[in-house]
Amino acid sequence: MVATTLESSGRLQKKNIIRFAPILIIGIILFILPSFIPHYLVGLFTLTFIFAIFAMSLDIVLGYTGLLSIMHASFFGIAAYTAAVLMVKMGINSFWVGFPCGILIAGILAAIAGVVLLRVHGIYFLIASLCLGYMVYSITWGWDYLEMYQSKGIMGIDFPGIGIPGFTFTEVSYCRFSFLLFLLCFYLLYRFVNSPFGYSLRGIREDEERMQVLGYNTWFYKFAVFIIGALFAGVAGVLFAYCNTTVEPEHLGFSYSTYAILMVILGGSGTLFGPPIGAALLVFLEFYTGIVSPERWPLILGLILILTIMFSRGGIGLHLQRLWKKVLPS
Repeated sequence: MVATTLESSGRLQKKNIIRFAPILIIGIILFILPSFIPHYLVGLFTLTFIFAIFAMSLDIVLGYTGLLSIMHASFFGIAAYTAAVLMVKMGINSFWVGFPCGILIAGILAAIAGVVLLRVHGIYFLIASLCLGYMVYSITWGWDYLEMYQSKGIMGIDFPGIGIPGFTFTEVSYCRFSFLLFLLCFYLLYRFVNSPFGYSLRGIREDEERMQVLGYNTWFYKFAVFIIGALFAGVAGVLFAYCNTTVEPEHLGFSYSTYAILMVILGGSGTLFGPPIGAALLVFLEFYTGIVSPERWPLILGLILILTIMFSRGGIGLHLQRLWKKVLPS
């Protein structure tokens, strides 16, 4: 009996090693790669990791809970603006100040917005989130304090200091740092969506009334996930501010919310690992399309979305998951 148990345990460990070895190898390659690729590719990889966090933060709200929020970029942008104001306007360049403050402000904004938005459902939630998002955008656009050199936005943002003597961020080290934060966010969100709380969110997405009959306070669950999604969007926003050197009202507007929604749809809504795939696809395609024919990017983006809906319903990530299960031993 003991021998059988040990044999089963050994087989399970071997299976787990085979399953996760490719992921570990890819992670090591991505960590080492920035030292051996051109300057522009380092920037693209950094943006990919940042937007992957942004897309995952929306996925737990949209894909796992069924809340289509058009103001999600407001949390991304307000965190970026917080980091920019602290560094450029107040002279505080410490990462350990800008990072938590940006996330905190994003969470506070989400808590205020959630109290208003979660009073309505369905299409009315979408419209209300669009209106609130536009209000945040308008305030940012018209606030003179958030302008520099008679130009909308804050410029001159640099990499932050992390308090280690002799260490300063370079583009390569910041790329690796963003990758590590992406891995941390993915792990935390993976544990979150696979917890009892996460399974309750799936129940709310499928049938909210049934969950209410079963005794669940669905309003609280939606309010909590709305704030959690905003906090992770704030992580992406702060990283983006330090990387992009400029923060503009556009970064918390409708276009960036749509950008995140497209990443989730292309990669696979409700899969968590799909949105990073969608983020990588859009970041690299937009860059290379901008070199060849920038005016045709909206056309190409629309075509990609149509093809995904027609031939890869559920997103690219879902099909990769099925392929992964076929390749790996059962």
